[in-house]
Parts: sequence; structure tokens; C-alpha cells
Amino acid sequence: MASLLQGTIFEISSQAPPPSKDYYQLLVTNSSVTWRWWKISLRREFRNVNPGEKKTSYQDFLDDHSLQVHVALIFGNDTLKYVCNLCQQQFDYLERLPKDLLLYIISFLELEDIARLSQVSRKFKQTCNSDELWEQIVLRYCDTITPEMQALALEIGWKEIFFTNKLQLQKKISRRRQRVENKSEDMPESELAL
Repeated sequence: MASLLQGTIFEISSQAPPPSKDYYQLLVTNSSVTWRWWKISLRREFRNVNPGEKKTSYQDFLDDHSLQVHVALIFGNDTLKYVCNLCQQQFDYLERLPKDLLLYIISFLELEDIARLSQVSRKFKQTCNSDELWEQIVLRYCDTITPEMQALALEIGWKEIFFTNKLQLQKKISRRRQRVENKSEDMPESELAL
């Protein structure tokens, strides 16, 4: 299964914590770990310093504690753990799925399973609560979606639309319609003509 991963598996870049202005990049491919750095300083001794690069195998990265300390310092311990897992051939295939495909798969889950999945990680929490997912779910379960429902969904979100019963939804649409009508009545005729 790991042979399916081609090219870049993980890439992150960032500026070092203050007061340093140096810039770093960590790149993990299917066979190596590359650490790149750019010295950024106004001091004379660092003006002509070229960018650096250190390319290591997975095993060499796991054995290089000095490099691991740099990675943890710049990108944090979570990133270091993730890269170490990648170097030990422990790939997280779900994290690598494109967002559209992940949304499509999640939209077929039961509501209880979506709630459980949202507790797995920050990425899944964002995905499981996203308007894109709940729009797909609403479109699947509702017979008709009126333009007024779509406009209301832009205001309150598709998840809220899904969990609102029909009577409450009709009330919200009615209130929204009244607000829109009141706004148009308050506008001068010159603005309405535009």
C-alpha cells in the first residue's frame, strides 16, 4: 500500500520562532527526508551565507536526534511525531484523501458516526462541521430545496437547516423574507433602480 504514495508525502515550511528570522522547510518523500534552511540576517557574517539542505534516508532521520530537535523547535512536537511515523512506514491514508472525496465518503455515514468521526482530529472536526458536507446531506434527504432555503442556509449554515424541523424552518424563512422586504422598502428608489 505504501508503494501507492508517490512524490511528496508531507511538506511544511515556516519561519523560526522569534527573535530569529531564518526560514525552514521540511519535505518528506516516499524515500527521503529533506531539511532546508535559509539564513536571514542583517549581520555582516551572515550576508553571503547560502541556503542549506540536508537530505537523509528515513532511518538516518530517525537516528539524527539533533535534526529532530530542530524540527520540533521550528514546527512543533506534533509535526515531529507525524514525520517519525512516516519514516516508520505508518501512513495516515485518510489524512491524504482529497477534501472532495472525503466529503463524499462522510456524507454516506450515519449521523452518529459523523459525530464520532468529528472527534478524531482537528481536520475531521472541521470537515464534519463544514457547510459543504451538510449541504450534500441536506440535498440527499430533502425533496426540494427552494431558493429561500438556500439563502437562509448561507446565513445560518446547512447543518442548522438539517437539524431544524419543518415548522421552525418555515418560521425562519418567513422572518428572513420579512427582513428582506423591509430592507427593500427602506431603500430609496434610486438605489432600487440599480
